[in-house]
Amino acid sequence: MPPHRAATMAATAAAAAAAPPADLPDSSPTASSPPRPSPEELVARAVAPVKPAFLRPPPVRDAPKDEGKANGGGAVVAEKKSKRQLKRERKQEQKSSSHLCIEVGKSGNVSSCKYGDSCRFSHDIDAYLAQKPADLEGMCPFTSLDQLCPYGLTCRFLGTHKYIHAASGNLSEKHEINALNKDIQKLLWKNKYKFPKASAQIKLLGLKEVIKSKPDAANDDKKVNHDNLDGNGDEKKEPLCNPPVNAECDSTLCEELDRSEGEPLIDNSITCVEPRPTKKSKVESDEIDKHGAGTLNTKVESEDPNLSNGLEVPSNNASSCRTDLITTPHLREKKIIDFREKLYLAPLTTVGNLPFRRLCKTLGADITCGEMAMCTNLLQGQASEWALLRRHSSEDFFGVQICGAYPDTVARTVELVDNECSVDFIDINMGCPIDIVVNKGAGSSLLTKPMRIKSIVQAASTVTEKPLTVKVRTAFFEGRNRADSIVSDIYDWGASAITVHGRSRQQRYSKLADWDYIYQCAQKAPDQLHVVGNGDVFSFTDWNKHVSGCSKISTCMIARGALIKPWIFTEIKEQRHWDITSGERFNILKDFVSFGLEHWGSDSKGVETTRYFLLEWLSYTCRYIPVGLLDVIPQRLNWRPPSYCGRDDLETLMISDSAADWIRISEMLLGKVPEGFTFTPKHKSNAYDRAENG
Repeated sequence: MPPHRAATMAATAAAAAAAPPADLPDSSPTASSPPRPSPEELVARAVAPVKPAFLRPPPVRDAPKDEGKANGGGAVVAEKKSKRQLKRERKQEQKSSSHLCIEVGKSGNVSSCKYGDSCRFSHDIDAYLAQKPADLEGMCPFTSLDQLCPYGLTCRFLGTHKYIHAASGNLSEKHEINALNKDIQKLLWKNKYKFPKASAQIKLLGLKEVIKSKPDAANDDKKVNHDNLDGNGDEKKEPLCNPPVNAECDSTLCEELDRSEGEPLIDNSITCVEPRPTKKSKVESDEIDKHGAGTLNTKVESEDPNLSNGLEVPSNNASSCRTDLITTPHLREKKIIDFREKLYLAPLTTVGNLPFRRLCKTLGADITCGEMAMCTNLLQGQASEWALLRRHSSEDFFGVQICGAYPDTVARTVELVDNECSVDFIDINMGCPIDIVVNKGAGSSLLTKPMRIKSIVQAASTVTEKPLTVKVRTAFFEGRNRADSIVSDIYDWGASAITVHGRSRQQRYSKLADWDYIYQCAQKAPDQLHVVGNGDVFSFTDWNKHVSGCSKISTCMIARGALIKPWIFTEIKEQRHWDITSGERFNILKDFVSFGLEHWGSDSKGVETTRYFLLEWLSYTCRYIPVGLLDVIPQRLNWRPPSYCGRDDLETLMISDSAADWIRISEMLLGKVPEGFTFTPKHKSNAYDRAENG
């Protein structure tokens, strides 16, 4: 063999001996596998710098149609059924043994139902217990508080009850207030609830009510406004302006109202359009019926002969609301509310329910606010909308948030809430970016109509002595900021505080919040106005930075940061980054489930409702990256995590963004899901900063 050939073969053998085995990955940098970026480079690219020891290849998943399906089967297309068929099936289901009469279930006694044999629901206790699902593990939330469970035989923790029969004894103590009174609901359904303060204030401000009516009914409307009699002297019947309780708003009506913006203004104010135009005429006609035909009697019997602004209001009122003289209280006469350096949980749609707010209170939140409620739905007496106003006894600093498009609608809602609810402040949402809200002229759409904002705040602030706050975004369109022009005047209009979210409506939740502009808005605010900043607060360092960044910032509102890690309030109060374990996080989930069963019920329906809201919340909590897994802390909201695993199996399950894993967690807390159960999150929370609508 030639010498040079032997040398070549020897060199090849030596290289082969030095090379790693083929089945082990090559960690040496090559041209095909570039070196891993440094943590600083990952942060600059908005990628979470997870420690290399916890990185793993992306998991292989099923087709998207199987996502969120409990049994992993294919998607099932629901059969379309007529309303009559659905009603027939619903009646048959109610009569079946699976739907036990509520009164019978509470007491365990068939004779307790006052309807007897005519009751729509089953009274067969033995048949119900035979088909009832097995009890869940754990303790009944009411029994654990030494209270009598109000769900009796239907409770999914029946075996833990101290007293099965509830024929005698006290039921569980109610810790929730602001429930909708049935008598008030009926008045709202029939449009007989009166709003003397709001109506008088609208007239005082010179706001015009444009009534859209059909051409053939124009003369009738005029006749109703004068004497409420038709040509034959009979009383004219007006249609109810409110639809049934579960009816949806008419989108065509909103389009007609938007077209009325071109009408002439009165007293340099904007046009105020009545969303339900016959409501005012209905109230007037009722008053005319009481006092007789002719002019409307507006005399008021009062101990105080001095009438503010020369206005008098009707004293006969079929509703429970007071008929005081309409006054315009000076801002100093209103109740003082102090937001300074208090931990403020933002009003959060869907997930910001009462059990979640109660959980945040246990973790350190100071101020809580109910979910956004639409004014029109509240005025229609919709029970589902009024449920958003409920308050737990632990919420010692509580407000409600309402959303409306017109001054008269918002003013009436504020008067209604002031009369019927116990709240510490009322917040008006003028920053909601959701299309269905914006298309009706409410939410962030108001940012394009500053004069209407003025009219809404002026009208609403004078019908209540409670502090009125406003929540806005920087602007409607990106790059056209205008919140600073509102901040300088909104205190004079009647607001006690304003919250500025550092994004435009067009941004939605993409990009980072513009805190420099929030500071700019705060500098223009008068000293008496509380300015609350909002956007991307995700750690105690963020909170410290923004509160100290401008002396006029009273506090920061915490929204998504609380959804992803509600223990952020504990971190801020203790000034530390909490490396929370999976067991501690699981205990927090247990507390939420317990609060949910107390709120929604411990029967089968309450269990599944609790499961649904738990799953909605888990669609946010999966975005949390434990402190011990990061090379750089604290985590930022805009970081996109790579595929990684946790320090134990439970932590790995909690960080999964798969709906099937969320269902698995819910089964650990609430038992097996019903057959064929599926779940799709309402919000695309796992779409990191996904820009929508521009």
